[in-house]
Amino acid sequence: MNALTDNTLMLAVKNGEVDRLGMLYERYKVWVYNFFFQSNHNAALSEDLVQNVFMRILKYKHTYTEESKFVTWMFQIARNVNHDHFRKNKKHMDTVDLDGVAFKTENGKGAEETMELKESKNLLHEALKRLSLEKREVIVLSKLKELRYREVGAILGCSEDAARTKAHRALKELKTVYLQLQKQ
Repeated sequence: MNALTDNTLMLAVKNGEVDRLGMLYERYKVWVYNFFFQSNHNAALSEDLVQNVFMRILKYKHTYTEESKFVTWMFQIARNVNHDHFRKNKKHMDTVDLDGVAFKTENGKGAEETMELKESKNLLHEALKRLSLEKREVIVLSKLKELRYREVGAILGCSEDAARTKAHRALKELKTVYLQLQKQ
């Protein structure tokens, strides 16, 4: 049963087999949780937002099309849930946690090198916090979640080329902010 594709499962959900959503939930709850946690650094809130995403998936199942890639469609919903929550609560999303991301600092190197890597990671964390929400989002989706620019563009509502450009500009600004922090 694990051989069922995301597309097959979502089409089954769309056609009334709502119990199939449980399989998609199990596959993607950690991905979606990490997406939220990297934006708000609040575990309880992130868990609530994951639930909201899957409730919206169920509510808007009729909008899913066979041509859609499930992950892209799901992250569009997740992005909307995130924006709706913070717009409603008038809070700013200014923290990002990189600990859950696949940045490896414990790689068998010496203590001094590990400390330097940890310091670099902290600087990167701070630089990422200083970017706008839109720029953080494009970096998280394209670099940390490793989605293709076509998928990032679909999530952000722009073309593949525009997503690539946004990612390039966001990374360029991240580098600038990082280097400024490094000089301090």
